Amino acid sequence: MNSLTGSIPRSVGNLTALEELQLGVNGISGVIPPEIGKCGELTHVVLDNNEITGTVPSELGNLKNLTLLFLWHNKLNGSIPSTLSKCESLEALDLSVNNFTGSIPEGIFRLGKLNKLLLLSNALSGELPSEIGNCSSLIRFRASNNFITGNIPSHIGNLANLTFLDLGNNRIAGTIPDEISSCRNLTFLDLRSNFITGNLPASLGKLNSLQFIDISDNNLHGTLSPSLGFLNSLNKLVLRKNSISGSIPSQLGFCAKLQSDADVDMAPPWKVTLYLKLDLSIDDVAKCLTAGNVVGRGRTGVVYRVETPTGLTVAVKRFRLREKFSAAAFAAEIATLARIRHRNIVRLLGLVEWETRLKIAVGVAEGLAYLHHDCVPAILHRDVKAHNILLGDRYEPCLADFGFARLVEDEEHCSFSMNPQFAGSYGYIAPEYACMLKITEKSDVYSYGVVLLEMVTGKRAVDASFPEGQQHVVEWVREKLKRKKDPVEVMDPRLQGLPDTQIQEMLQALGICLLCTNTRAEDRPTMNHVAALLRGIRHDPPAGSQPHKTTHASSFSSSSVTPAAHLLLLQSSSRSSSFAYSSSSAVAYPQHGISHEF
Repeated sequence: MNSLTGSIPRSVGNLTALEELQLGVNGISGVIPPEIGKCGELTHVVLDNNEITGTVPSELGNLKNLTLLFLWHNKLNGSIPSTLSKCESLEALDLSVNNFTGSIPEGIFRLGKLNKLLLLSNALSGELPSEIGNCSSLIRFRASNNFITGNIPSHIGNLANLTFLDLGNNRIAGTIPDEISSCRNLTFLDLRSNFITGNLPASLGKLNSLQFIDISDNNLHGTLSPSLGFLNSLNKLVLRKNSISGSIPSQLGFCAKLQSDADVDMAPPWKVTLYLKLDLSIDDVAKCLTAGNVVGRGRTGVVYRVETPTGLTVAVKRFRLREKFSAAAFAAEIATLARIRHRNIVRLLGLVEWETRLKIAVGVAEGLAYLHHDCVPAILHRDVKAHNILLGDRYEPCLADFGFARLVEDEEHCSFSMNPQFAGSYGYIAPEYACMLKITEKSDVYSYGVVLLEMVTGKRAVDASFPEGQQHVVEWVREKLKRKKDPVEVMDPRLQGLPDTQIQEMLQALGICLLCTNTRAEDRPTMNHVAALLRGIRHDPPAGSQPHKTTHASSFSSSSVTPAAHLLLLQSSSRSSSFAYSSSSAVAYPQHGISHEF
């Protein structure tokens, strides 16, 4: 992220030992010199976010060691060279936001290591080839906002690793193939604004990992299958502008994130293990587990606010144990919570004004810092989001829902491919999930950055108010700043007009957000540093030598428990463009940058 201009010299071809060429986010113009094809040792070519014109030289096909080619957000045109299919080591290809025409070369789908193919917002046409089924490593395929025609090939069912399929806003016809139900890891399905006909396949009910389905603005008809009720992870189902008829299946009530739970039958027998001494009976808990007391929902269960006769208020999570995964998540959460104690972590008991938002942000940062730096071994939360932050009556924040939590020592002995279960929630997931890179504490840092952006902007992580092509709050903010807009414009309108001192605090918080949501995990700060930066904004005294290691039970017991996300929604119904980070000075300072992939 510099301010380089001019063109890439042809003499770059003389650098035959060059392994990485990373010139993204600059003002580079001209064409891509074909001489780059002589650099046979190249593994990374990153030229995104520039002003590069012309075509992609076919000589890039000579780069046998190339694993990553990022050319998105330029002014490239012409067809995608078929010679790219010779790059046998290619794992990630991003040509989005250019002016490419013609069809997608069949050979690209024969690349056995390709796991990320992003072709959004071009002028591509033609049909999706049946060869797509040969791309067995493909995890993310995005080709929305093009002119692709034909049917969705049934061979797509061969993509067992596919998690993200985005073909929205094209000219695709035919039906949704039943074979798509074989993509068992699919979490995101976007087929909006096409010419798709037929019924919504009942076989979609087999995709237990699906979180997002958008099939709006098509020609679908028929009725909705009751099998949709098996989609336990589903949090968004968009069906508008179709011809679907009939009643809404009652089974959709099992999709906890889509519909409020009815009162729960809490019949015995019960098995109870208490980790603290409590004046609490099971009957006290059971009678409070009603729809009116729901304060949050997650993939593994529902969280209720429970008030006991003694005045104690606790958050109680009811797990849905219909699936093996939920049972495993229950065991993980119990094991994790039983061994940690911190004032900003929900204890296992058997928005507003800016100052309050900042207080919440500091508390959550300290809670995560405790997990990452004070627990031995360290703990990854893996599902940090606004809905998993509970607030007491004085807005004391507590980080909740440890169903996806994992010890770092476990993570180090288990590669991503060995543990394909998708963790996290749409909108908060770090980019490294897309590339199948190692998941570390920095993935939690990214998710925290998204939550902090929600606090600063008053927007949701994925907000319907964002313009076309900007589906995420990180993308929306960075695009605003890249266009040199006043950073105050991205702040929650309800917070504007405050004293200059508080505006400056919000600007500093915005900088921390952008540090945390850096696309490169290694460039994000640690949660210890994030907490220090935020305390610096509040002018808090430095933390003690052991600020988090509290061995006794904390005193969190409020008269109300409210999800932070609810306050953010109530609030929503900076003067720089991006920030670099220095841990030694704990200061954020301006630079430029933009990323589009989440």
